[in-house]
Amino acid sequence: MGTILVVAEHREGELREISCQMLWKAHDLSKALGQELVAVIIGAPDESILTDLSERADRVISVGEGTLKEYSAEIYKEVLMDLMEEYRPYITLIGHTPWGMELAPALSIKKAVPVVTDCVDVLTEDGKPKAIRQIYSGKLFSKVALRDAEGYVITIRPGAFPQDVAERRKGEIIRKEAPTTLPPQRKQFLAFEEAGAGEVDISQAELLVSIGRGIGEEEKVAIVKELAERLGGVLSCSRPVVDKGWLPKYHQVGTSGKTVKPKVYLALGISGAFQHVAGISGAGTVIAVNKDKKAPIFRVAQYGVVSDLFKVVEAMKEKLSA
Repeated sequence: MGTILVVAEHREGELREISCQMLWKAHDLSKALGQELVAVIIGAPDESILTDLSERADRVISVGEGTLKEYSAEIYKEVLMDLMEEYRPYITLIGHTPWGMELAPALSIKKAVPVVTDCVDVLTEDGKPKAIRQIYSGKLFSKVALRDAEGYVITIRPGAFPQDVAERRKGEIIRKEAPTTLPPQRKQFLAFEEAGAGEVDISQAELLVSIGRGIGEEEKVAIVKELAERLGGVLSCSRPVVDKGWLPKYHQVGTSGKTVKPKVYLALGISGAFQHVAGISGAGTVIAVNKDKKAPIFRVAQYGVVSDLFKVVEAMKEKLSA
């Protein structure tokens, strides 16, 4: 039997959401291909994480508990190459995160297997994987065929899949010691700094009114901020607004900002780049307003309005005043 291998990530003592999302998809792949689902975690910080993974995989391989607590590309590559040699995975799933963008190409070269990155889905046709990627700023999907090989490395975009337990399992937990001979480390981990601590915590808000590049000018930010306050919500934004200095970093939603789970997320003038969409995967209801009817944000929105955002904002204010 072949293997679907999922490389789990953890940070600050917690399993990252991308790990659960990959395991959700790996469940489908393992069923379709009739292969075993194996999760590997390096430097697991807590027994509860191993228990969680064991409910999502047929087998959990925990390497270097208590010794490899912090991420090191050099060490992780050595550990993963050894595991890939031992288990011969048909598909290795890695998050398209700073970890994955560093590990996946190196593993592909070292193991001489194809790699495809930043995928929003993985399909199987005639027993072979096909990767789905977005092109042209997310306005089109492309299906990527891979050359015949014994194995494949695929990185998965955060937020592409649910993080629920697809099917509760009772996976075996296998503990392995850290390698006795480790390569010299060219980089040293010092500390993890949470980005953007500030006056408000957007990750705790139940209603977010979020602005993007479509706001146009810094002076117009106040117009939307007033709407957010009258709705009893919190103002947030996409990265371009922070890059222009119109709002502080702690207002930013996305992979380089904060992951949010509001009951309602009102996206005004936000195109919907994958970095931003990944940050709102847990939102209850997404309402998008954008002049471009092909904007990627409409793919994740439950409700969409193709219009100038300021017309919508003013109409909402009128309703609130009535």
